[in-house]
Amino acid sequence: MNITGIMIYYYFVCQRRLWYFINQINMEQNSELVQIGKILDETTYTKEKKQILIDNTINIDFIKNKAILHEVKKTRAIEEAGIWQIKYYIYYLESKGVENIRAKIDFPLLRQTKDVILENKDREILKNVIKDIEEITKMDKPPKIIDSKICSKCSYFDMCYV
Repeated sequence: MNITGIMIYYYFVCQRRLWYFINQINMEQNSELVQIGKILDETTYTKEKKQILIDNTINIDFIKNKAILHEVKKTRAIEEAGIWQIKYYIYYLESKGVENIRAKIDFPLLRQTKDVILENKDREILKNVIKDIEEITKMDKPPKIIDSKICSKCSYFDMCYV
């Protein structure tokens, strides 16, 4: 199984959401927040070649100057998950022999960027995350509800709470 960047992102947001995604239970087509994200993607960084899909596994928002990976996020609300997503991109590309990779997360609505680096301890964490994701794929039922403040805005809210 290919562990994708979105799987890494969902792992850090909510493992239940990850389970739904892995099992092709998709509620995001009706999400207003997802639609806003698509509009943001269409209207920002228009001069860049975007959505660079590598090995059907990682989908980089864009690469600047052939050296800096960029991931675009609406807000900093779930920033940690975005950081791990782009760290996974670096990790994945390193496994393919690419060296000296730099990365940034862009928050165009906030007019901010954040530099992201992959450290040795991050590589170990990612190895464990990958193992956890592989275990989640084998589960018959979704993991328990996280009951977080982010749940109320999640496109899977009804699946978990109704």
